[in-house]
This record gives sequence, structure tokens and C-alpha cells, in this order.
Amino acid sequence: MVNIIDNISSKDKTLRQPQHVGKPDVEIIKRPDWIKVRSRLSEGYNFTKNTLDRLKLVTVCEEAACPNISECWEKKHATMMIMGDTCTRACSFCNVKTGIPKSLDQTEPTNIAIAVNELQLKHVVITSVDRDDLPDGGATHFAEVINKIKLLSPKTTIEVLTPDFLRKDNAYKLVVRASPDVFNHNLETVPSNYLTIRPGARYYHSLNLLHKVKSIDPKIFTKSGLMLGLGEKRNEVLQVMDDLRSAGVDFLTIGQYLQPTKKHAPVMAYIHPDEFKGYEIVAKSKGFLLVSSSPLTRSSYHADEHFKLLQQSRNLSVS
Repeated sequence: MVNIIDNISSKDKTLRQPQHVGKPDVEIIKRPDWIKVRSRLSEGYNFTKNTLDRLKLVTVCEEAACPNISECWEKKHATMMIMGDTCTRACSFCNVKTGIPKSLDQTEPTNIAIAVNELQLKHVVITSVDRDDLPDGGATHFAEVINKIKLLSPKTTIEVLTPDFLRKDNAYKLVVRASPDVFNHNLETVPSNYLTIRPGARYYHSLNLLHKVKSIDPKIFTKSGLMLGLGEKRNEVLQVMDDLRSAGVDFLTIGQYLQPTKKHAPVMAYIHPDEFKGYEIVAKSKGFLLVSSSPLTRSSYHADEHFKLLQQSRNLSVS
């Protein structure tokens, strides 16, 4: 069988852009037709927004300028971002602001649980900013959020998308002991990009975090994500897949990087949907239980549907 990725002409299928070096602002290049999304307001969207605003909750949907916000909020699906809207790191791909965060809001776990209950979520994704200023990186707060949701909505499945808890010893174990259904930590990009794209993180630390979570509680689904279009090479992407499988990761998401502002890292390539499909085929052949790969794929996009598919895939693999 001809590999789909190899069978695509880069001239026809990929819009390549040169590296911008030494410029404070980087022009945002026009997006191809396959990546354009129409925003739409609806009754469901307004209900979601009003609920979140009333409870003073932050979402990654807004802070990270997610292109799928209209579709998700219309279905009353929102990804909660805990511990404030200010990150202690400055990743060059991320739209979340950087600075000195405020003290933790002790009412947040309860308010998130109320929102989950009012939105009648069957599956919820909880993520956060990096909080390197906290002794445990915010692990205790994550656990409290999980426990409050379980108290008010015991049938709701819970997915966490955590920071790396770098230099926080075994703080991540607090999150694992709270027993989320899915533990997600994104590698984001290939190792060669870390110094420029994710300078505050360490590739092998992130990989080891996922491995340790799976080792402690094999019942928890582990998940990670990659962005394409940052100058990565195909063989690097395939190596990351192998690394993730070696760490026992169940679910891989692959999406297109979109430059939030002129101050952020430039898009080096817009990857064609066929190429994403090719990566999906390769990843599935490597043994992931589930792979979501498309230009608009994001970590929490269709997370509720994906969780059901994860359960089905696990049942089939052990039957």
C-alpha cells in the first residue's frame, strides 16, 4: 500500500512558508479554505456563555481562541481552565497571557461542579494554566475540582489536561489518586522545537509523566496531542508516535497550529487534510486505541464522543 503522506505533492497539498527570523512581529498568513470556520451564535451557545460568566469561570475555549468554540458551546460543551487566566510560562504558540498569577480561587472547584451540573455534561475536560509559582504546581486544586464534580455529578466522566508539574516531585500523583477517567498531557511539538516553541518544558519529562500515570493506574486512559505546521519533519512526528506508544499512551490528537497574533511563532506550513489522514493511518498501525487527526482537531474537541470510542476500543482489545 502506498503511504498517503508520501503520495502527496507538497507543492499541491501544503502551503509552505519561510522561517521569520529576528522580527518582533510575524505577519499572519492567509488560511486555506479547509481551515476556515464560521462562527455562529445559538441558544445553546448563549446558555453556555451565560452560565460560565455567572459563575466567573475561565475557559480555554476563549483564552486560547479555539476555532471550534461556536460548535462546542452550541452543544453546551466547554473546557474549563482552572487556576486563573495567567500562565507562569511563555510558550510561543499559546494565546494565554503570561505574568504573575493571582491567588487560587477557593470557590472555583464548587463553581465548576455547579456549571457541569447545570450544563448537564456527560463528559467534561478540565485544563489549567501552568502554575510554577505553587509548591505542587496546582495538583491539589486539580484533585479538588475532580472530587467536587464527582460529588455533584457522579455519572459525569472527567478528563484532565494537565501541565507537566516540572520540578514538583510527585505532585502529579495527587491528580492520579483523584481518579480522572482520562489523563491528558500534550507534548505539543517534536523535541527539536522545544527551545523555541515550548522553552519552559522538557520533552522527556513530559513523556515520562504520561508513562508514570499509566504505571500507577492502568485503568486511566492516557492521552497526548501534537500541533503540526511548526517546521517539524515527518520522521520526527513518527518518532514522537513511537515514544508515546512506548509510554503506554492510548489516545493521540494531531491538529494544525494556528498563529494567534503577530507576536507568536509563525505557521511554517498549512498541512492538507489528506496528510493528516495519512498520519492517522500510521498512528493507528502503531497501536493507539484512538487517533484524531485533522486540521481542526484540538485536545478537547469532541472529547465526549472520543471517550465512548476509547471505551469501545479497550473492550475490543481485551475481548
